[in-house]
Amino acid sequence: MPELPVPLPVVAPGHPAAGIAQWVDADPLRGLVARFGGTWPDGDLTELLRFLDDFSARHWDFRGGRERPDAREPDLDPDTAELVLDAAAALGLIHPVPPARSAYAHLVVLGGLAHACVRRVGYAAHLLRAGLPVSGEVAVLGSFRQLSDWERRTLADAGLPADDTEVDVLDTAVRRVFGVAAPAEQDGVDAGHPHHSWSSRTYRPDGLPPIRVLAAPSSEPDRRRAHTADTQRFWAGHVRLAPGDEVLMVTAPIYVPFQHCDALRTLAVPYGCAIETVGVDPTLADLAVLPEQTLTPGRYLQEIRSAIRSMRALHHHR
Repeated sequence: MPELPVPLPVVAPGHPAAGIAQWVDADPLRGLVARFGGTWPDGDLTELLRFLDDFSARHWDFRGGRERPDAREPDLDPDTAELVLDAAAALGLIHPVPPARSAYAHLVVLGGLAHACVRRVGYAAHLLRAGLPVSGEVAVLGSFRQLSDWERRTLADAGLPADDTEVDVLDTAVRRVFGVAAPAEQDGVDAGHPHHSWSSRTYRPDGLPPIRVLAAPSSEPDRRRAHTADTQRFWAGHVRLAPGDEVLMVTAPIYVPFQHCDALRTLAVPYGCAIETVGVDPTLADLAVLPEQTLTPGRYLQEIRSAIRSMRALHHHR
């Protein structure tokens, strides 16, 4: 049984970002910085986050502004690769943790690459069918990002439809996993460009909460497509998220720290809700239709950087 990871930040009265310092000042992150030639700075949390953001940009940013599948893989010696994997596990990026609460107001499934979309929808179905109470809705959040050729091949190799966009994959997965043929309600705006458009489809499977598949417009449509924070804010407005609502978010373990802190900033701070973020359990047999891709030390370093940047944004936001 793996040791419990370094706790993630929480939002609480009087402590808008309690726990950031505990995560970023943890021994595993200190060890990584030392291995890559850094000297731990003096100064307060603001200075530490600035240092870690700058340091990780120089040493752990393998995307260079590209999408995640296009990131290069660094050439690490075996001892460094082992240190990276140990640190990633200690920081909560490898081993899934089950939901801690006995019930939730809402269950939110975050989109991603095609195989991840399918697996996360499947995991949400597993939680619901295992009896997890959700009093509000299941929100499946995606975007109009066009799938890559690699994603299309991955879907085709698994015998799944080769959809066009991320939100199409999520919608197809919801229909297949929950056995629903058509949405009970749908809405949206086709603005002629994916950065400006949005769509909402709500399904009502028997004996389960309503399931909304939502694609949001970008908050900066002249610069980029909608990202995770855009979809979270857009959903919160649709569902009328209320203070005290307990929200469970489902992603992949590697993205838990990064996406958890994004959700604290975009949902918990402005709406007063509680956020818990969990990763898909890769051992579940009903997710085997699309197994998780092999994750490398470079990928873990990249997402440790993502977590640092998300925590810096949360700290600044407070």
